[in-house]
Amino acid sequence: MLSDGLHDVPTGKVAMVVTHLQMMAPAPLRDLALPDGITFRQVQPDVDWYRDVFDRVGTPWLWYGRRKIDDAALKAEISDPKVSIFTLARNGQDEALLELDFRKDGECELAYFGLTNKLIGSGAGRYLMNQAIRLAWVDGVKRFHVHTCTFDSPQALDFYIRSGFTPYRRQVEIDDDPRLAKVLPEHAAPHVPVID
Repeated sequence: MLSDGLHDVPTGKVAMVVTHLQMMAPAPLRDLALPDGITFRQVQPDVDWYRDVFDRVGTPWLWYGRRKIDDAALKAEISDPKVSIFTLARNGQDEALLELDFRKDGECELAYFGLTNKLIGSGAGRYLMNQAIRLAWVDGVKRFHVHTCTFDSPQALDFYIRSGFTPYRRQVEIDDDPRLAKVLPEHAAPHVPVID
């Protein structure tokens, strides 16, 4: 257990505070139409599609978990019949990632949720979350959960709480800086300085 106070993060590492949230029953939703020119659809992606959307959504926020696994492992994850993937498209270009993981009985994990800069501020995020909540609560699901961290958008935690999730656990995660490990480009997530 860590003692109170400041703790050094080793050179070449990053540290983030991770907040875990859950909802134990479907949150109430208000009807919201998709913004003009945007469509919602389920995707059965190949690895190239997934990596493209994952990178465009997540690189600004230092998403790297799926960049650390090889194509075969990623294909196994995203083609699992208990994993559902959706997107929002504008002008024929997919600009969002919604990934629901039903592999644990009685639970749905909001594994990935995000928009590219082209959709942020358009109202599309609220629409996508409404769809996530509707889709998560299928027969037998008793818990819908997600986690976010201090590297994510500063709006993310509040957005999840306003969507009906309740925080229940906090952790500190330390890992290799993915930019120094060449998993992400060095310019990714400029709000997190590289210290090598």
